[in-house]
Amino acid sequence: MLRHFIDTQDFSKAELLDMIELTRRIKAADRQGCTPKLLQDASLAMIFEEPSTRTRVSFEVAMTELGGHALYLKPGEIHLGVRESMYDTAKVLSRMCDGIFARTLQHETIAELARHAEVPVLNGLTDYNHPTQVVCDVTTMIEHMPAGKKLEDLNVTFIGDATNVLSSLMLICSRLGMNFTHAAPVKYQAPAEWRQWAQENCQVSGGTVTITDDPVAAVKQADFIYTDLWWWVGQEDQIPERQAAFMPDYQVNLKLFEQAPAHCKFMHCLPASRGVEATDEVMDHPRSIIFDQSENRLHTEKGLLVYFLYPRMKRPSEELKAYHKGQIEAFIQTTRADK
Repeated sequence: MLRHFIDTQDFSKAELLDMIELTRRIKAADRQGCTPKLLQDASLAMIFEEPSTRTRVSFEVAMTELGGHALYLKPGEIHLGVRESMYDTAKVLSRMCDGIFARTLQHETIAELARHAEVPVLNGLTDYNHPTQVVCDVTTMIEHMPAGKKLEDLNVTFIGDATNVLSSLMLICSRLGMNFTHAAPVKYQAPAEWRQWAQENCQVSGGTVTITDDPVAAVKQADFIYTDLWWWVGQEDQIPERQAAFMPDYQVNLKLFEQAPAHCKFMHCLPASRGVEATDEVMDHPRSIIFDQSENRLHTEKGLLVYFLYPRMKRPSEELKAYHKGQIEAFIQTTRADK
């Protein structure tokens, strides 16, 4: 059955944990130089409407190390919904590639790609969500889980704007039964629709979601403090207003970080505006795990690519391969191609 990775809400707790466990097993293999070539000769079309460091590098390296190939399709390089319909683009790429990755400015763009594609489509970030990032984040939290706690015991606090990362993090944490808190000025808190989805998740999973404008109270029991940029693409004209609203109370600085338990770890999806949403003292603190997160993007992309592409891969027998090789070589010998 064809499935896409567009939103973590499309998957059960068990399925999400399977993705995370697969990621961890592939990472363990990678640590010993034994990454299996599970996607040998597979191709991934990578569509970017916005540039990226971690997302592009992680997907491209992941495909290479899994034995496949990734094609970087940069902004303006293909006719995405402009000179060619989204339907046609999805159909053409589906005939040529084993999977499609897309980072789009509008969520509807990737949703439409997925509606028409005949191969798995993976979401590398939209204006609404960033699901690959948060699978990576939970994987990282599991690696740094406080002694004696299990996943459902974790307290995760996000401080900052209601970004696409906040959306995805709140939804995956509530889906997995974790305790999630969002601290922000009222104007920049998670919208009602996101809260409703998260609360519905909690009714099934047993997790909790808290929204507050008190950052100190929000970190008191935190096992992980997470922050992100205070503005996104298209919000540049709001920067002075947003800085005034968030600074200084919602900046993750040493004073705020020290209000959390002594084992609390700091997280950021990067890129960061150092000295704005978080200070260097916190970002480079011994309990900062931001670069563990970044590395885990690579392992997560491997896990997700294998999870969605591997079951659909053709795996012919050696006998069938030899048969076709022989047929083609025999034909070549009867032509003038080698004369």
